[in-house]
Amino acid sequence: MIEARTKGFWRATLALSLGSFMVFANLYISQPLLPMLAESFSLTALEASFSFTITTFMLGLSLLFYGPLSDAIGRKWLMLGSMAGAVLCTLLISQVSSYQHMVILRAIQGFCLGGLPAIAIAYMGDEFARPALTLAVGFYISGNSLGGIGGRLLGGFMGDWFGWSNAFLYMALLSFFLLVIFIYLLPDSKQFQPSRPQLKKVAQDLYDHLKNPLLLTAFLISGFNFFVFVNQYTYATFLLSQEPYNLSASWLGMLFLTYLSGTMGAAFSGRLSGWLSQPAIMALGVCLLIIGSGLMLTSSIGWIITGFLVNAFGFFVAHSNASSWVSHNAKKAKASASSLYLVFYYLGASSGGFYLDIFWRWMGWQGVIFGSWLILVLTLGLSLRLYWYSGRSV
Repeated sequence: MIEARTKGFWRATLALSLGSFMVFANLYISQPLLPMLAESFSLTALEASFSFTITTFMLGLSLLFYGPLSDAIGRKWLMLGSMAGAVLCTLLISQVSSYQHMVILRAIQGFCLGGLPAIAIAYMGDEFARPALTLAVGFYISGNSLGGIGGRLLGGFMGDWFGWSNAFLYMALLSFFLLVIFIYLLPDSKQFQPSRPQLKKVAQDLYDHLKNPLLLTAFLISGFNFFVFVNQYTYATFLLSQEPYNLSASWLGMLFLTYLSGTMGAAFSGRLSGWLSQPAIMALGVCLLIIGSGLMLTSSIGWIITGFLVNAFGFFVAHSNASSWVSHNAKKAKASASSLYLVFYYLGASSGGFYLDIFWRWMGWQGVIFGSWLILVLTLGLSLRLYWYSGRSV
C-alpha cells in the first residue's frame, strides 16, 4: 500500500491531480467561447451551448459505465485509454469546419472524459493506505476545480488571440503533454483484484438508491442547483459580449475566476457542520444562490460579478454537503450511490440550458434570473424536506 508523503504517494497524487486538471479543462474550454461559436456558425445561444451541454451529458452517463468496467478489467489502463480518446477528440475538434461535426466530437469526448472521474477514487482506494487516501483526495479535488477554471481561462484567452479552433489545438497540445506525465508518474495497480461484473446487482443497487428518499432528495438538490448555477454563466457570456459591455472572450474567461469563492465555500461548510445539520447547510447554500442571483439583476458589471461570487460560494456549500450526505446515508454500495449523485449533477448541467433559454428568449437576462429563482425555490423546499426527513429518521 502507498503510504502518505512517500515518493510513491507524491507520484501517484500528482499524476491523478494533473489528470483531473486535464479532464475538467477539456470539459469547460468551450464555455467562454460560446458567443464566438454562435457568431462563427450563425447559431442561437441555445444552439451554441450544445457544444458544452452535450459534453456534460455524455460525461454524466459514462460514469455508470466506467465504474463496473474498471472493477472487471482494471483501473490504470482504462483511465489512460479514456484520456487518450479525449485528447484525440480535442485535436480533431480544432480541425472541423462544421458545427454538427464539432457537437458529435464533443459528445464522444464527453464519454471519454468520464473515465478518470469514475475510476480515480477507486484506484486510490485500492492502492493508498487509509491516512494517505484522505490527503490524496483533497489534492485530487483541487485539480478538478483548477482544471475547470484553467480550461475556461485558456479557452477565453486563446480564442480571443488566435480564434476558437486554435484554442482547441493548444488545449490538445497541453493535454497531450499532461497525458505523457500521467503515464510516466502513475504507478501500476498492485492491489487491484478483478471481479466479475454483476449487472443485475448494479442495477438493483441503483434502483434501491433511487427509492431511498434521503438519497433521492440530495440527488435532486445538487442536480437542480447545478442546473441553474453553471448555465447562468453560459447566458452571462452572451449578456456580457453584447452592448453595453462588449467583453472579449479573454474577459469572459476571467469571469470564471469567481469559481474561486466556491473553494472557500466548500472549506467553510466543513466548519458549519459543527453547528448545523447537513440539510440545514444545504438550505443555507441555496439561500445564498437566491441572494446572489438577485444581485445580478442590476446592469452594473460589478454587481454581476459580486452575484457570481456569492453564487459560487453558496453552490459549493450546498454541493459539498450534499455529496457528503449521500456517502454517509447510503446503506450499501456507496460507490454506486456517489456515481448516481454525479449522474444527476452532470445531467443537471446539461439540461439547464434548455430551461433557461425559454426565459432568455422571453425577458433576456432578467428572465434568466427569474427562471433561476423558480428552480432555487424548489431546491430550498427540497432541502427543508430533507431536514424534516432526517429529523424523523433519528
